[in-house]
Formats: sequence, C-alpha cells, structure tokens
Amino acid sequence: MKPQCLCQICTCGHHRCPHNLTRIYDDGGESTLMTEYVDKYPGYGNVVPPQSLKPKQEYQTHRGKMEDVTTFKSDYLPYEVASRPFRIQEEYKPIAGDIDLGTTYRRDYNAHKIEPITIAKPEERNYVRRGKMNAVPTYRADYRPWEIQRREPNKVENAYHPPTEKFGNTTTFQDAFVPRELSLQKSFKPTIVTTLSNQPFTGITSHRSDYVPHQLEPKSKISKEEYKPNTNPFEDTTTHRCDFRGLAGELPKSFKPENAKVELKGHFNGITEFRDRFQPWPISLPEARKSKDYVPSSGNMDLNTTTHLDYVPHEISPVALMRPIEKSKRNNAPFQGSTTMRDAFQAWDVYRPEIIRKSQEVPKPSGKFDGITTFRAHYIPHNIVPTQSCKPPKMPLSSPVRFEDETMYRTAYTPKKQEVCPATYHSPPGYVFVSTDSRGHKFFRKVTPDVNKIAQANGNHVPKEIAVLS
Repeated sequence: MKPQCLCQICTCGHHRCPHNLTRIYDDGGESTLMTEYVDKYPGYGNVVPPQSLKPKQEYQTHRGKMEDVTTFKSDYLPYEVASRPFRIQEEYKPIAGDIDLGTTYRRDYNAHKIEPITIAKPEERNYVRRGKMNAVPTYRADYRPWEIQRREPNKVENAYHPPTEKFGNTTTFQDAFVPRELSLQKSFKPTIVTTLSNQPFTGITSHRSDYVPHQLEPKSKISKEEYKPNTNPFEDTTTHRCDFRGLAGELPKSFKPENAKVELKGHFNGITEFRDRFQPWPISLPEARKSKDYVPSSGNMDLNTTTHLDYVPHEISPVALMRPIEKSKRNNAPFQGSTTMRDAFQAWDVYRPEIIRKSQEVPKPSGKFDGITTFRAHYIPHNIVPTQSCKPPKMPLSSPVRFEDETMYRTAYTPKKQEVCPATYHSPPGYVFVSTDSRGHKFFRKVTPDVNKIAQANGNHVPKEIAVLS
C-alpha cells in the first residue's frame, strides 16, 4: 500500500506536519510536493502564461571605433598662468601730532539757547471756609424711626437655688490616701569657709618684665606710574569684515534612513528545529575529587633565619640631646582650694514645704445604696401593637395535570460514538512509521491493528475502539 502522510491520517483537521526547510532527512528519493493548496484546489488545463512586455536586457555591442575626444578637450583653450606677485607689508609708522576730533556734527550743528520749561500744572488754591459745616448726613435727615413695641420674652424664669445639703460622696484620693509625716534628709555637703589673702596682687608677667620696645623703620613707598592714553585711533576692522562675502547655499540633506516598523503577518507556532530534532543523551556525573588527609611533619622546626645567624651586634651609644634641660619650677606652698564662689556664696537652710490639705467638708455616706436610677423611677411601660404585614402568604401551587419533561433534545438527539484522532499519538495506532522527506512530512504505512504490538512498541495507552480511515 502507498504510505500516507500525517496530514492525511488526521481526522479532526488540527494536526499537520512541521514544514521545515532543511534537508537533513533526505534519503535520495523523489519528493512529494504535497501541500494544503494542492489538496483542496484542483488543477486546470494547459494555460499559457501571459507574455511580458518588459524589454529584454541584452548587451548590445558597438561595432564602431570609440573616439577619445571629449567636449572639454575640444573646447578648452589653455592660458598662460603667471605666479601671483607677493605683496610686502609696510611697517607701521605712527602719525606725528594730535588727532583732529572734528566731525560733521560738530561742524554743521548750530547751538540754540534753551529756556526752562514752564509747568502747566495749575497752582493750588486754599479755599477759606468761613461758615460752619453742617455734619448731618442724608440718613439722619431723611430717616424717620418707627414706633415699635418691644416683644416680651416667653422664656420661663428658672431661678437657681443652691442646695442646702452637703455632697456626700468622696473621691478615691480621699479614700486611699494616708497622710504621713515628712522627714527631711540630712545633707552631707561640707560647709563652705571663705579664706581671704592678705598679700596684694602683683600684675607682673613675663611679657612685661622681658619685653624690650624697638623703634620701627619708616615704611617705603612705591611711586605709581601715570597712565598715558594712546593718541592713535582704534581701528576695529578685521580681515573677515573686509574680505568676507556671504553666499546663499542649500542646507545639507540627511542620509539617515527612515524608521520603518517591521511587522510579521504570520503566527509563531512555538516549535523550533532544536525542539523538534534534538535527541538528549545520558551524561555521566563528574567524579568528585577527594582531598588528601593532612599528615603533620615529624621532628622539630628550625626557627633560625639568616638575620639570626649572620647578624653581628654593635655597641651604640645613645644620642645626646641638644635641647637644654628645662628647669621645673615647683611651688612648695600649700594649695588653697578657695574661689570667689566659695568665699562669697552663703548656703541657706532650705526645708521642704508641707502639703496644704483642706478639711473634708462632705461626710461619707453611712446608709446602703438602693440601686434605683432615674430611668427606673420615672419610666412608664407601654403596650406595643405590632404592624400588620401586607405580604401574601407562601402557598404551594399544586396542579393535577402531569408535568411534561420531554424536550427536543431528548426526542431528536441520537448519541454518536466519540472517535479519537489517530494523529494525537506519537505513532498513530494501525500505522507503521516509514520515513520523513526533506520538507518535514512524516509518512506511515497502514497495517492490521494489533493491540499487543502497538502497546509494547510505543508504550502509550490504546483505546478499545480505534478509528481507522478506509
């Protein structure tokens, strides 16, 4: 029988062979150009394709001889070119005399006498008011008050009467506080005794006794040179101003390519050549390298170095210091630990003030608490009338007629057998793999379905009923 492709074996229409453009599986046989377009669309008769009107690009040889005379050679007339004479720049010689600063403005301008500008603002006049000012505004002159009687307030006078009895409740502070007598702590601070010195203070220092005044020399003055301005005028002309001539030109064009978006119209299936063709192979794990056990060396360690063996000690005398020996001036007088703070400050006897407490004006209650509140004493209970509900009662609706539970699905539906597409398996049941062409099509040959052989060869679960195309 002729082998069939996986595209022909599929019955659901969702399985296709991977059409790869590789030729690693080409076995030299004839390739079958089988595509979805060839399967669905039939071929037509021999139709001649339309002829192209585009001229053929053929090389036409020139049979004549080519002349090497150009328009430049025929029309060009050579001229004698002489070297440009070199101009020697003259040395600058300043002009003697003063500069004539006379201009056309100074020469032609006629000065005029200018008079001061008269102010056009009128003078301020102070009006003398002899009469008396009437300070009555229009509101007071035109307003007439109405006779309105004052309303009497409807507020009930509630005169406050202070209570005659005392408040009989005490606070937690009064109940729990136990007064105690304060004991002042004894101070261990030593008493301060002022000691005054009888000798007068001498303000003699080493700076006053050893300082020798010297006479300073007069400061030398440096004379500044007078500034002499240049008599020659400043020439602000440059070679750029004299020789430059602006030329109109076009702006340079950019050679940067346009940013064109690259869009892919096809849908990526997620299948690559590496995933489809790669076959994993077992890899052995690397051997673990064992480290050698540390073995300590036997014997004693020689701690002698070349410095210990070859070094010769020398007797060196210490270097004598050139700095003079400082003579310490020690004071044998006893230390007087007295300061102005201790001499002038007099400690006062400070005692902690006692706490001022008021006598208890409100006595504690002696009777028992009744436990009656104002709400319990004045509350009047009322009978509550419940509101009547207008909602209809929930009554089951029963009918003596039998319920018809037949539908179009139950009457018209015919159960069908679910067929499993053979292309869903790695190797379709009832077929044997033959070969794979260079375009990626897998071909299988139909055989008699043997359940035991298929289960042992592939290791997949085989259903009881197998759908096979006839």
